[in-house]
Amino acid sequence: MSDRLDVKIHPSAYVDEPCEIGAGTQIWHFSHVMKGCAIGPDCRIGQNVVISPGVRIGRNVKIQNNVSVYTGVTLEDDVFCGPSMVFTNVLTPRAAFPRNTDADYHPTLVKRGASIGANATIVCGITIGEHALIGAGSVVTRDVPAYAILVGNPARPRGWACECGVRLSFEDGRAACTGCGRRYTITQNTVEREP
Repeated sequence: MSDRLDVKIHPSAYVDEPCEIGAGTQIWHFSHVMKGCAIGPDCRIGQNVVISPGVRIGRNVKIQNNVSVYTGVTLEDDVFCGPSMVFTNVLTPRAAFPRNTDADYHPTLVKRGASIGANATIVCGITIGEHALIGAGSVVTRDVPAYAILVGNPARPRGWACECGVRLSFEDGRAACTGCGRRYTITQNTVEREP
């Protein structure tokens, strides 16, 4: 790998200018970072990843192999994208009628600390809440609340996860993580971490 301002870029990767890449970020084999995107510091971009123009990626984001992050997608800090998961950015794609303007792209926001499992599909135009956990192979078609665990096709809620990823068990509206001890409250399907 070659070094560029504390960024490690494998010789087989393409990085189009201009783009922003934060210090400590690593970009691996056969990946393509397109112009006009911004990648924060300390990210890990796996093999065969495409980052499209205009994409915004926060700090300490991990994108595993074979993921395309299309225009309109924003990944906040500490997001995990599992191998071969899929983002879409157009709701009505047609080969004969190209959709390639900003008005055609539906924005997708993945909030801080969320994890998306391998081979999951995220349909565009939604928000995935902070620290949500999307199971492998799930197809997400609507907004996801913070801390929610979703699985299936279409993805449905199956519980709640701590920031560390351990499943939470609520009793009388409160839960304490058995892994790290963080405490949470739940009110009308809204989970919040206690200070």
